[in-house]
Amino acid sequence: MKIRVLVAAVAMLSVSYGANRAAAQGPQGAGAASASSSSSSSSHSLNPIKWVKKEPKSASDQFNSKDEQDQKLTASLQSQGVLPANADAKSVCENFKALDECVAALHASKNLGVDFNCLKSNLTGVQTSADMSSCKGSAGDKAMSLSRAIHAMKPEADAKTEAKNAEKQAKEDLKASRG
Repeated sequence: MKIRVLVAAVAMLSVSYGANRAAAQGPQGAGAASASSSSSSSSHSLNPIKWVKKEPKSASDQFNSKDEQDQKLTASLQSQGVLPANADAKSVCENFKALDECVAALHASKNLGVDFNCLKSNLTGVQTSADMSSCKGSAGDKAMSLSRAIHAMKPEADAKTEAKNAEKQAKEDLKASRG
């Protein structure tokens, strides 16, 4: 007898609980429609993917906003012998995704005595209009890291150490051109 009363009480509670939840939604999902209309009026997106910047600025875009930095960096690189006197950093770095990658490639090219256009082609995956017949490695096929490009062009060099050294020099040059 006690078990029947207990089962009946549980059944009644579950039916009433389910009815309350169904009534809260309203007919045919009306609760969902009002919820979506109230969230769209907010200027802040709840999607965390939209909080992250989607497209990083390319090296040339970074220069477009900072002409003074371009002039300082160009002068600094020319005085070090990393950049030819008739070139500027903005035009040399046009196919790179990031400015620090370009400056590191310039330093690696000078430090190792390799052709910058070949190194640029290996790093960006974009063939330049320069003569690529003297390039070693797979010039322009697919973008690769600085250490892999150094290894492809000069296998006898310690590619990882040379890449780290060039990246350190680039970081110092960029820091000096900002300040």
